[in-house]
Amino acid sequence: MPKIVNSIIKFMIASDFVLNLGWGLLGPVFAIFIVQNITTGSTAEAAKIAGFASLFYWVTKAIFQIPIGRYLDKNHGEKDDFWFMVMGTFIAGFIPLGYLFASAPWHIYLLQIIYAFGMSMMVPSWMAIFTRHIDKGKEALEWGAESTFLGLGAGIAGGIGGIVASKFGFNIVFLFVSGFTFLATFLLLFVKKDISSRDAQAQTAPPIRPVVEP
Repeated sequence: MPKIVNSIIKFMIASDFVLNLGWGLLGPVFAIFIVQNITTGSTAEAAKIAGFASLFYWVTKAIFQIPIGRYLDKNHGEKDDFWFMVMGTFIAGFIPLGYLFASAPWHIYLLQIIYAFGMSMMVPSWMAIFTRHIDKGKEALEWGAESTFLGLGAGIAGGIGGIVASKFGFNIVFLFVSGFTFLATFLLLFVKKDISSRDAQAQTAPPIRPVVEP
């Protein structure tokens, strides 16, 4: 990461890279996991469950994300943004552990709802803090770095996720995803000292997803 990028941006990009590195492992094998562990071999049923899992995730996220964003905007200062970001990421870390015990479709749906709620807390707060602390005159560089490392994390993980699952099983993949998510949460704690109790000067944020989602 270039030295001209400030510390809070560095840690947020590093956290996002680790988060995407973890969840990217799950992407290539999630549907296969449903086939083998939930539907016991029925690919048609697995496809339906995977579709509904995505539906539950996105609908839940759509319901909660805007109200949470409005709440964060109404409360001046960044302390609430910071803790929503940390707690949302922390909640997401438990979802892969839940997959270890999933044996029915409703287990998957419930986990997706909880995951979506965590991301509803994390995404608006992450983007708000990143936007406020971006270096003036370096917006393209720093948003470009975020997009680059997001893609690297997801791409690297996507390439090895299937290999890990085939050699070691789904449980190892879930443990890795959870571990990377908790590590991403830990990295966010390093920005706490730079969080202001008052609003910082806001920049204009481009439309970018700071996390791999279903």
